[in-house]
Amino acid sequence: MTARWKFGLIAGLVIAVVAAAIYFPILRRRVRRAARLQQQSEEQARRELTQPIVIHPGDPRVKTKLFWASDTIDATLVPVTVELPLSNDPVVRSKQVLNTLLAGPVDAELRTLPPDALLLAFYLLPDGTAIADFSEALATSIPSGIVSEQLAVNSITRTLEANVPQVQRLKILIHGQEVETLAGHLDLMGTFVVSTNPAQPPVKPAPTPPSADKSASPAAAKSPTPAPGTLR
Repeated sequence: MTARWKFGLIAGLVIAVVAAAIYFPILRRRVRRAARLQQQSEEQARRELTQPIVIHPGDPRVKTKLFWASDTIDATLVPVTVELPLSNDPVVRSKQVLNTLLAGPVDAELRTLPPDALLLAFYLLPDGTAIADFSEALATSIPSGIVSEQLAVNSITRTLEANVPQVQRLKILIHGQEVETLAGHLDLMGTFVVSTNPAQPPVKPAPTPPSADKSASPAAAKSPTPAPGTLR
């Protein structure tokens, strides 16, 4: 083999290696994108069959805030505003926004709840306590860890806070049962704060007896306000 042929072979190999180094990352991104699109299509088809979002044609379209994960800051939620036909009934409205939240954002990597989790039932008690019953997938399919579990609950409570003022607290059930933790870390035995602003005017307090200790009032007034998603 002449020197010219050797040089041509080496040059060809170098060009092939450079081309592969450029093309393979592009091909890998395309494969991942295609897989995400296929997953989203399958997920959407499954949801249309099993858990359709309750929509009434007469419901007005309302700017709705949904809280999903941030694509720039880890363990952070960001609001995304979409227009949805929402009912004035707080129970139906809660189901509508939570089912939309469960359906997930366009980018599946920003979802906060497992793709196979379903809202089985939702109730609202007269005192503003909501009871949301989710399928077992909420506990079994979510990544185990206090950060991911807290992020999931915060996305639920903040979405309810932004769209359903009648909900003050949230109790989460899994398949109709009270469980100790979500996926091994986050305590589910209590209720989570959704909103500290009552939907109705508060009851006028009774007058304080003259003999009562007045020094306790300023301390009570300065008690910290729990943030949405805090366990009570």
